[in-house]
Amino acid sequence: MDMPHRLSTPRIAPLEPDAWDAVLRQAMLGNRPAEMGAADAPVFNIFKTLANHPKLAQAFAAWGGQVLFRSTLDARTREMAILRVGWRARATYEWHHHLAIGRDHAGMGAADFEKCKAGPVAGSDADDDVLLRAVDELMDDHCISDATWAALARRFSPQQLMDLVFAVGQYNMVSMALNSFGVQLEDEYKVGSAG
Repeated sequence: MDMPHRLSTPRIAPLEPDAWDAVLRQAMLGNRPAEMGAADAPVFNIFKTLANHPKLAQAFAAWGGQVLFRSTLDARTREMAILRVGWRARATYEWHHHLAIGRDHAGMGAADFEKCKAGPVAGSDADDDVLLRAVDELMDDHCISDATWAALARRFSPQQLMDLVFAVGQYNMVSMALNSFGVQLEDEYKVGSAG
């Protein structure tokens, strides 16, 4: 892996799904979209960790589902933004999970992943550079500049602009949680992951 975990062990121990109550299980695992794997697929460590706080986990599942699965952004745009956040936040777990989503569900390849690492080219008005510049501005200043907003508004609807800001905010928050809680990357995401 090119991005080591900040913590080598969890600070909050993952709670296995057989210890969850039925309400939490339904909220966290019910009707899982393809991006999260089949209904009988292993449960990710992020969900096992959040299960230590059932009310928070249930709210997170509803909101996270909105941002990830019901966004008005196309999958590639959404994943470019999320991957840029994950890379800048040095969130190993986030980065590797979204590499897989980008590759398997958004048609992304190695050049896209490298672009997410490198960030925007200064002065470029190419779509990817404007998008990544918006992510960087949100992370650095918590506000998209007028110039970047104007460039984005030529490409995206108001709803898409809102979804972009909320995606960056959501995954910045998720990255903080993953890093601080010490959520460990599952073995299948360590082996052969691009990027």
